[in-house]
Amino acid sequence: MFFPIFWMFITGFKSEVDAVSTPPHLFFHPTLQSYAEVQSRANYWLFAMNSVIISVGGTVLALLLAIPAAYVMAFFPTHRTRGTLLWMLSTKMLPPVGVLIPIYLILRATGLLDTRTGLVLIYMLMNLPIVVWMLFTFFKEVPREILEAGRMDGAGRMGELRHVLMPLSLPGIASTGLLSLILCWNEAFWSLNLTSSRAAPLTAFIASFSSPEGLFFAKLSAASTLAVAPILIFGWLSQRQLVRGLTFGAVK
Repeated sequence: MFFPIFWMFITGFKSEVDAVSTPPHLFFHPTLQSYAEVQSRANYWLFAMNSVIISVGGTVLALLLAIPAAYVMAFFPTHRTRGTLLWMLSTKMLPPVGVLIPIYLILRATGLLDTRTGLVLIYMLMNLPIVVWMLFTFFKEVPREILEAGRMDGAGRMGELRHVLMPLSLPGIASTGLLSLILCWNEAFWSLNLTSSRAAPLTAFIASFSSPEGLFFAKLSAASTLAVAPILIFGWLSQRQLVRGLTFGAVK
């Protein structure tokens, strides 16, 4: 599973001649030429900052909307709750290209085209169904008796959610946020079609090294390594929390 990442990493230190040689060279003279050209051609830090702001903003906004929605669906269900959950999940089956034109026109009319705010809203809407479903599942694992005890102690709906349910479900909320952050970071379709320069994230940074004349594999590998390195390091540091959250409630 790690081999493609390893091959991308070492290809970034090859020359273009070594990168396309047949058979491929495992032993070669490493060079930083591709990284130097990548840095001189594009402002990596601007793209990286856009990715951080857009991914974190989309994740936080999705959690702010999904936590109360999942709370109501988990503990105050109606005859429409199941249908609403299935409808939300069904939106993930819609090909993004099917709604590209109306969303593009809406963002252009509202002045949000090629802005961080526009992408934050799109990423939030893109991940909201998954976030609601995951939080709904985690909240259902919390015994109702604990919430009832909080009500007996005088907690209102907001107090029950904030002081009882959220602390008990913190591993699940954290893992949901981590998954949403990774999905936002890796998303490419909307960023390539709704941005050009000002708000372009790292996925657009990678795509900029593909040209009609052909693929420059060494430069493309160097750019891809720079793009995936932050989320790989973040995922490695947070993997224990992610596994803990995904197994939340599995063992009673």
